[in-house]
Amino acid sequence: MKSKISFGLRLFCIGCIGILLLQGCKKQDTLVLPPSAAHFTNLSAGTYFITAPGITYKIPVGVTTVSNVDRVVSFTVTSPTGAVAGTHYSLSGNTVTIPAGKAIDSIEVKGVFDQYTSGRKDSLLFVLMEPSIKGAPYNDTFRLYMRGPCFEGDVTLTDLLGDYKKTNETFGTSPYGPYKTSITSAVQTSPTTGDIVVSNIFDAGWNPITFSLDWTDPLNRTVTLVRQTGIADGGTVNPAYTGEDVLVQPFTGQKGTFSACKGTLQLKMQIGITGLGVFPSLYTVSLAR
Repeated sequence: MKSKISFGLRLFCIGCIGILLLQGCKKQDTLVLPPSAAHFTNLSAGTYFITAPGITYKIPVGVTTVSNVDRVVSFTVTSPTGAVAGTHYSLSGNTVTIPAGKAIDSIEVKGVFDQYTSGRKDSLLFVLMEPSIKGAPYNDTFRLYMRGPCFEGDVTLTDLLGDYKKTNETFGTSPYGPYKTSITSAVQTSPTTGDIVVSNIFDAGWNPITFSLDWTDPLNRTVTLVRQTGIADGGTVNPAYTGEDVLVQPFTGQKGTFSACKGTLQLKMQIGITGLGVFPSLYTVSLAR
C-alpha cells in the first residue's frame, strides 16, 4: 500500500508542476494600436472659385485617432503655376491644430480677388509632412485649383480627367447609384470641341465609351456620341441576351450637357443589342465629383 500511495503522490505532484509551468509560460496577448496618421479626409482635389473679395476655401484635414490633447499637423505648399503666398493667396497658418477630442480641422485658403479677375488660373499642391503626425500614404496630398469667376466657355478639357464618385443613372424609370465612373482620356479636337473616354458606365464591367463635347456656344454646351459596339455582354442588360453584344448610340432628339465650372457631366444615350435592335428607354448618366 505504501508504494502505491507514494507513486500516486508523485504523479499528483508532477501534474501540479506541469500546470504551474503552463500557466507561467502562457503568452499574454497585448493590443497594439497603430500610430496616428493625418489625411485629407479621402479628398484629393478641389476647385476654388474666387468670385468676390473675402471668399475662402477650407481644405479638411483629419487624423485617424482622437486624443485628449491638441495635435499639430504640418504641411508644405507649392504651386506648379507660380502662385505666390501673400500675392495671390494667403493661408490661415503654416500648420493645422486638431483640437483635443476632435479628429478634423481645416486649412483655410483666401485668394486675392484682384489677381483673378482677368482669367488667371492657379493650382496649389498641399502635402502633409513630418515632423508632426505622419501623413497617411493613401491620402497625404491635395491639389487645389484656383480661378476667378467661372465662364463656361473657358474649358480646359484635361481638368475633367479623374474619378466621379457621385455618378447616378436612370434607365427608363429605373434609378441606380451612386457609383464611381472615371474620365480616363480627354483630347481637344478644335478650340471649342473635344473627345473624352468614360469608363465603368453602367457599373457592370462595360468597356469604356467615347463622347464628344462641344462648347462653341457656351450657353448651349453639348455631349454626344457616335454609335459604338463591343461595349459589353448583353446579359448585363437583360439575362435573355447573354452572349450577345451591347451597343450604344445617340437617342433621337436628346443630347447631354456638361459644366466646366461645376465639374459635372450629363450623358444621354440609347442601349441596344447588336443585330437585334435597341431598347426604347432613354439612358441618362450624371457624373459628379
